[in-house]
Amino acid sequence: MRERMGSWRRRHVLAGLMGTTAVLAAPAIVRAAPSGKPVRVGGTLSLTGFLAQTAVIHKIASEIMVEEINSRDGFLGRPVEYVLLDDQSKPDVARSLYEKLITVDKVDLIQGPYATAPILAAMGVAQRYGKVIIQSSMGIPKLQTYDMAFPATPFGPEPDKSYPNVILDAMASLPTPPKSIVVLTSKFPSAQFMAQGMKTEAEKRGVKVSLYLEYEAGNRDFGAIAARVKEANADFLWVGSLGLESNQILEALRKLDYTPKGSFHLYPAPGPLALSPDGNLAWSSTFLEPDEPFMSRPGVARIAEAYKARATKANLPYPHIDAQAAGMVSEWQILEQGVNGAKSLEDKQIAAFLKKNVVNTIYGPLKFDGLYNHGAPAQLIRQVQNKQWKVVWPREFAAPGVKLLP
Repeated sequence: MRERMGSWRRRHVLAGLMGTTAVLAAPAIVRAAPSGKPVRVGGTLSLTGFLAQTAVIHKIASEIMVEEINSRDGFLGRPVEYVLLDDQSKPDVARSLYEKLITVDKVDLIQGPYATAPILAAMGVAQRYGKVIIQSSMGIPKLQTYDMAFPATPFGPEPDKSYPNVILDAMASLPTPPKSIVVLTSKFPSAQFMAQGMKTEAEKRGVKVSLYLEYEAGNRDFGAIAARVKEANADFLWVGSLGLESNQILEALRKLDYTPKGSFHLYPAPGPLALSPDGNLAWSSTFLEPDEPFMSRPGVARIAEAYKARATKANLPYPHIDAQAAGMVSEWQILEQGVNGAKSLEDKQIAAFLKKNVVNTIYGPLKFDGLYNHGAPAQLIRQVQNKQWKVVWPREFAAPGVKLLP
């Protein structure tokens, strides 16, 4: 697995309320002139609830991409209109809203929501109606059994094996490699899945798992959990977190006068963790950050600039593009190339085109010819340095002068 991932790197390093609708239509002035009846693309995001801190990033990225697409030629020469609903961070709400989008709102196409549980709920609806669904943040690829579901982020088919080994490789590179680890995770499906993989792979490589502990998704009281982490006192803390959970965990540990010797955080809200004093030198997962070699990819600098302007206007604490925003950018790039490449709005034709062709995205070229429609994995590690996220591992993806700090 690591050999395949290394090969991928070498090839690419150069290279509000339920029912409330937000519609993002064509900008007033465009370079191209898509015309005629809009192509309506429906989807949900967690605009409220415990996933909202991250989902707002996806919303801003979608706004940018709808305008980007309409500034070219839209879909088949027609303007794109995004019909966005709030799934409230609840899978059952997402399921109902995708049913509504398809049967009541009669959208032409759909886009996936944020996070594994809402994606799985939406995917079941997509399969029932034969709709292509593109998603950027489902961390359990083996559950993507629907043939017309496509990943927009290069997790690879087995991230529970590939990603822990990237982390363990980085740990082994430190001057004093950690010999013990605490694995603490939300019971949110993708986090739990990755945590179990981390435990298994760490034990295979001789790193002792001093404590494996799970908490309920959306939990906010981490006092008792922090006490157990402190008692274990391992060399490294791995956290299967979502949103603000990492901030809350580190704050609870600080109240006990305990600072982890090192820590990794799976899917945190990037701004709050980077800007918190507790987050200094924290590790996290990523696939792209606003540095080289990523900024040299076609169109990335332009999109990053647009994202920074929108995120600043929206008062996001960390207005810099990262893997969360890039995932939604990739979703739209895949859909645009699928529609225009197939020269059709028919879902089966779009799916057939995507399966046969390489698609160029903000992450680089993506293929969908592997297990569960995935291509090769391309996970990276970033670290908070001076209140900014920096890619630090693998080394060939670190910007000049940037390295993993112990």
